[in-house]
Amino acid sequence: MDLYCTRPGCPRPVNPFPDLDDPAVLRSVPQKFCTACGMQLIVGGHYLPLKLLGQGGFGAAFLARDRDTRSLRQCVVKQFQPSGNLSPAQLQIAQDLFEREGDVLESLGNAHPQIPDSYAFFEMTVPGLQPGKQDKFFYLVQEYIDGQTMEEELEQKGQLSSDEVMELLESILPVLRFIHENGSIHRDIKPSNIMRHRNGRFYLLDFGAVKQATKGGVAAARSTGIYSQGFAPPEQVSGSEVYPSTDLYALAVTCMMLLTGKQPNELLDSYSNTWKWRNYVAQVTSPLADVLDRMLLPTPSERFHSATEVLEALKQPIAPTPSRKAVSPPSPPPSPSSPASPTPPTTIPAQPAQPPAPVSAAAKPVQQKPAVSPFSTLELLGGANVYRF
Repeated sequence: MDLYCTRPGCPRPVNPFPDLDDPAVLRSVPQKFCTACGMQLIVGGHYLPLKLLGQGGFGAAFLARDRDTRSLRQCVVKQFQPSGNLSPAQLQIAQDLFEREGDVLESLGNAHPQIPDSYAFFEMTVPGLQPGKQDKFFYLVQEYIDGQTMEEELEQKGQLSSDEVMELLESILPVLRFIHENGSIHRDIKPSNIMRHRNGRFYLLDFGAVKQATKGGVAAARSTGIYSQGFAPPEQVSGSEVYPSTDLYALAVTCMMLLTGKQPNELLDSYSNTWKWRNYVAQVTSPLADVLDRMLLPTPSERFHSATEVLEALKQPIAPTPSRKAVSPPSPPPSPSSPASPTPPTTIPAQPAQPPAPVSAAAKPVQQKPAVSPFSTLELLGGANVYRF
């Protein structure tokens, strides 16, 4: 069996140990050490890293096996690996995100079949490469989902059909309903954070950006400024309060990207601040198109207020609405010499806005500036291509 060293920068991380092919040795040996850097290889005394799944600026993920289970259960071992050029504020934000994911997976993942289970969270102190110094690493162990992210699936297919996107919505919306009803908001919905297992089941990943909301209420605490560019709605980008409809907006951008094969910045008309996506789809069904348009409205109160409302709207009778073959470019600004003719606005049916539930003075969010973090959870970690933090 080969064990993979988890020390960042190890020159020869792959370590062959033929004796570990013997089950008796595998389960009883106290520890194994990297032949190149001396790092402890059996993480936490239980987990056997087999290969690197992905890594970024702040972390790495390894496919591993738990030797304390009869089946040598596969799992994902995530390691917090901060780079050396971070400011103290950035380092604290990154560590908070990592620890938050461990907390959320423990409370939500073990209670919902479409959120990865949490197995362990611990720190490990090992001798450093320099004599007399020690290195400290944080590890999160979670369920391994054998499948592809929707980002990877999109790269293979180019575009998804309306039926495929409907299937995704009908599977992920109940997961969001569960998260919201348990007082949390995900805040980082995007194709790379939705994975389809080989058996067809969808999973929601990456809970490092989760924000705790007021249980039983509509409003959440003020956003910390952590978001993925293009997927976050205006209230999240500005650092204002976030809501369940914040996640619905990001889910709609995700669906729009899957339907068109285009990046968000290619679909947003910055001049009119509207999404121009229907013409990039050969055929889109109604009410799917109308539902997505309403989820994408810039004002939170004008969107659907819950995942349940979206599911109910999707049950309306379906009628195909073919899009024009020609793709209209984004609206240019009017020429100073010849004003542009006004274009009739697209009318999108919307339900009456519902005022947020009253919040007591004690529970009212404190007005403060967004945290210094203009990057997403993915950007924090540089983009591990299978499992992200």
